[in-house]
Amino acid sequence: FYFRNKHRPFLLFVSLLHVHTPLITTEKFQGRSKHGLYGDNVEEMDWMVGRLLDVIDKEDLKNTTFIYFASDHGGFLEAHRGNSQLGGWNGIYKGGKGMGGWEGGIRVPGIVRWPGVVPAGTVIDEPTSLMDIYPTVVQLAGGTVPQDRVMDGHSLLPLLQGTEQHSRHEFLFHYCGVFLHAVRWHQKDSGTVWKAHYATPVFQPEASGACFRRGICACFGDGVTHHDPPLLFNLSQDPSEASPLSADTE
Repeated sequence: FYFRNKHRPFLLFVSLLHVHTPLITTEKFQGRSKHGLYGDNVEEMDWMVGRLLDVIDKEDLKNTTFIYFASDHGGFLEAHRGNSQLGGWNGIYKGGKGMGGWEGGIRVPGIVRWPGVVPAGTVIDEPTSLMDIYPTVVQLAGGTVPQDRVMDGHSLLPLLQGTEQHSRHEFLFHYCGVFLHAVRWHQKDSGTVWKAHYATPVFQPEASGACFRRGICACFGDGVTHHDPPLLFNLSQDPSEASPLSADTE
């Protein structure tokens, strides 16, 4: 692939099965991590991504190649084997995979590598979306996105190049399947990030923060609780979504 295209623009999309159950790991990487099978899977994925980056470097393409690495959702909390957690960890954030509103289900880091443009060690703490990949790639290729419809994504280049300091997403709508569960508002004048939850999954057991009895949380029906008025959180002060604001006191 890269020998045919190294002298002209190319797009390589790699969708990895790794860090997703059933955590298929080749024999070479089994038992290497102190974090069990999940860790083995992470190490094998790291090796695979490293092989791709090595080719980019060897062909002297690293300063002209935009590389974006991301996940489509947070860790799978319900994935267990005995006492072993097989589905990752979401840190301070509530919830996980299959939960379209809670931060643990939707908030994942992205890693960009573009030495010719983005300085090493740059940290950008702004909400973006995987929908932003399409307009970013179109801009890099010198094209324009369709003008006959509303595009939900925005190019990441202004953020990455420092010409803009804040995400163009004033609002982000968080769905579980086709059902709207939450909306995030990045209030421009104050910089505060608010989030309203219209529906949340029913955890089983209730205090577990996950849906162990179902295996994964539901998006609708008796698997969710609807909130009217919605649960409101100030994510700037409460990123763990532990304390919903009260309409009476806040």
